[in-house]
Amino acid sequence: MADPVQNSAAKAQHKNLNDLATMVSLCKRRGFVYQSSEIYGGLNSCWDYGPLGSNLKMNVKQAWWNAMTRRDDVVGLDAAILMAPMVWKASGHVDGFSDPLVDCKKCKQRFRADQLPQALEGACKEKENCKGAYLTEPRSFNLMFKTFMGPVEDASAIVYLRPETAQGIFVNFENVQSTSRKKVPFGIAQIGKSFRNEITPGNFIFRTREFEQMEMQYFVKPGTDDGFFEKWKETRWNFYLKLGMNSSKLRFKPHGPGELAHYAKAAVDVQYEFPFGWQELEGIHNRSDFDLSQHQKFSGKKLEYFDEAAKEKYLPFVIETAVGCDRLILALLCDAYREENSVDEETGRADTRVVLGFHPEIAPIKAAILPLSKKAELTEPALKLRDGLAREFAVQYDDAASIGKRYRRQDEIGTPFCMTYDFDSNTDHKVTVRERDSMKQERIALDQVETYLRTQIKAKAIAF
Repeated sequence: MADPVQNSAAKAQHKNLNDLATMVSLCKRRGFVYQSSEIYGGLNSCWDYGPLGSNLKMNVKQAWWNAMTRRDDVVGLDAAILMAPMVWKASGHVDGFSDPLVDCKKCKQRFRADQLPQALEGACKEKENCKGAYLTEPRSFNLMFKTFMGPVEDASAIVYLRPETAQGIFVNFENVQSTSRKKVPFGIAQIGKSFRNEITPGNFIFRTREFEQMEMQYFVKPGTDDGFFEKWKETRWNFYLKLGMNSSKLRFKPHGPGELAHYAKAAVDVQYEFPFGWQELEGIHNRSDFDLSQHQKFSGKKLEYFDEAAKEKYLPFVIETAVGCDRLILALLCDAYREENSVDEETGRADTRVVLGFHPEIAPIKAAILPLSKKAELTEPALKLRDGLAREFAVQYDDAASIGKRYRRQDEIGTPFCMTYDFDSNTDHKVTVRERDSMKQERIALDQVETYLRTQIKAKAIAF
């Protein structure tokens, strides 16, 4: 018997995501992201990645890692989260890493002074907005989480959870350069957790207190830094395009003279247009020689690079690219989301199809195996197919509900291919493969399915 699902390749009209609540609901319902400690009422601004979310996050990190380290001039590092306290003194975090904080004595909420008056709009819990009439004077609030190392909790035992991964790279500059024998210009890339005691976290996984960063510090000869700054802007822009992101929702936002961080000679943000507005995805900075000079000063260890060809020593300048992994995942989810006015492939009736149109390389599930019936004559060979594909691909087996509903479930989690094992499969030894975006179907021989899937994904592979 042929698969009863009718082929429908008609191009459907669709709309994109227009509110964050829709995405939060989808992420919980489908297992992308859960509220941390939910059974205890949750912990504010902390999130857990579920089965699909952890797969997606791993794929995104791998894509970034490949883009950075599959080059001859960038190597990897995995530095410890806990570091000597003097690292943060040298970097300026102990004395300067703080936000101006104000409290509203009426509504009891807390705001960053540098975000007023916008932060007050609609934020006050009172029925009539307090309009800032009851605000306290601004005071500094250090964003680093503080803890103690060892059995005694006194000032000598204080350590910090790192607020950024970059300093682990800077303090290892000499180690990495000498052991890898890299010549300037070269970069060091790292993925790791960072922690900031944010005053106003929010917008789901966009701003959290525990987050993952993907940073690369590129060391260059002073005087060449402006050129490398422009080159890395172009390189990072192309990364997002290769992930399949909508270019109309991306832009560069340069930092003006009054916006530059204390260490920066120049800076630009890659911004994405989220449902809550344009926000930073990645920062690209010319950090000058600030970091190496500070660590050289505070540690007493020379961190100069010796250029053998030119017979000269110098402290390299640094071009930094720093992207928040969690922010990028949220951007990819928002960018991939669409609702289509479509036709139900099983009943022929008009309906709405929700799709996450992920690039196949970052999709959490590459293919779904769907037996047409729960009868053993179909489920047993379908499970065998699933086990064979799972050796190379992230795949999912689903035999619950009608085939049409199963297609819709896979569309909503972004699976590029569905493979239906039907009653004809036992005689013609083929399965029906349905492609997510076009909904086109074709019969593929069972012994060719693995090659087919590999070829389809490779054809759309991200080339860095």
